[in-house]
Amino acid sequence: MTDDAPAPSPSHGRARSLLPDLSPWRASVDFRRLWFSGLISNFGSFLTFVALPVQVKDLTESAAAVGAIGAVELVPLVVFGLYGGALADALDKRSLIVWTEVGQGLLSAALLVNALLPEPTVWPLYVVAALSSALVSVQRPALDSLWPRIVAHEHLPAATALNSLRWTVGGVAGPALAGVVVAYAGLGWAYAADVLTFVVSVVLVVRIASSPAAHEAAKPSLRAIAEGARYAWSRKELLGTYAVDLAAMFLAMPLAVLPFLADELDAEWSLGLMYASVPAGALVVSLTSGWTSRVHRHGRMVVLAAALWGVAIAAAGLMSDVWLVLLCLTLAGGCDMVSGIFRGAMWNQTIPDELRGRLAGIELLSYSVGPTVGQVRSGGVAAWLGVRTSVWSGGVLCAGAVGLLALCLPGLMRYDVRTDEHAARERRRRTAAAPVTGG
Repeated sequence: MTDDAPAPSPSHGRARSLLPDLSPWRASVDFRRLWFSGLISNFGSFLTFVALPVQVKDLTESAAAVGAIGAVELVPLVVFGLYGGALADALDKRSLIVWTEVGQGLLSAALLVNALLPEPTVWPLYVVAALSSALVSVQRPALDSLWPRIVAHEHLPAATALNSLRWTVGGVAGPALAGVVVAYAGLGWAYAADVLTFVVSVVLVVRIASSPAAHEAAKPSLRAIAEGARYAWSRKELLGTYAVDLAAMFLAMPLAVLPFLADELDAEWSLGLMYASVPAGALVVSLTSGWTSRVHRHGRMVVLAAALWGVAIAAAGLMSDVWLVLLCLTLAGGCDMVSGIFRGAMWNQTIPDELRGRLAGIELLSYSVGPTVGQVRSGGVAAWLGVRTSVWSGGVLCAGAVGLLALCLPGLMRYDVRTDEHAARERRRRTAAAPVTGG
């Protein structure tokens, strides 16, 4: 710096410290390819995420029928999530991701064909929902166990935040656009766009370097799944993250009843914004996630953020003004993202590579079974006690349950990445390992 060059202002330095840490992006070309692939496919998947319940609602006019989407997704999610984790440890992770992405594209094509029929039927929607749940359950452990291989250990919190940013960009743009597309162009256009995004995603993923199983990886079997479960049980702080997220999503996930909430507020036009509000809040956190790399007490942040998620959802159910509802949903999404960033950091920085897929399968259950069963809960309570009651009561129960779990899980509250023995072991292992692929 020359003598006459202006020094950076303190406010400029503070602003830069809030921006996402791009170190993983700069260091790994495979990270960039996988990031863009996920962004594109997530964008299309969110189009279908909105279109599918809207189509069920239009064909049945039943909140319970919309909530039943979660019921048909549950069994494949549990079965294939656990087995998918064993597959991710035993097979090439890139190949699993490619073929499951192809399968997802074919299922979106089936939804498109059904939507174009003169009289679309309901049962194919449930069949596709179940099969899609199975494919996602096989793919997610492979994805989650691939990130730590292509990103340096010290960059994993930043990679988690960037992955969250990728998800939220699609989560904001996809539902917002889907609300407009479904209302003015029709369901077929939403499904067609989803098919196209899967084609582009596959083209990107096939260019990633292969990621074969570790030499010590176990073959996929019930014994291998049980080994992963025993390891998870031995790590009470990990169990705490699973339990907190499961409680929050089961008790306070309102997405199944949002079409009915929009109707009740006489704001049918707001449905796309409602679906987009949760990921919009998450996007704000992701864009200002630089601070997360300086936090070391990850367990405490998971608990605090999950409790605040419940409070925000409860407030959304009590509001009668649609704009206040949207604000509460946005705040809830930000809290959920904070919890997700620190859960991911704990998982990625402490779990051994040879168990990563199986533990990712268990993680999948914690953050997917909750929302899936939560749809059934919210739809059932809405049919019984009303839509607003379904939303606010779930938020109150969530905040209470998370507080109780915090009292019962002192290991989660004590977790500190600087001193945790498992994090230290992984740091040593990664330091001694070969350079990161794709750097």
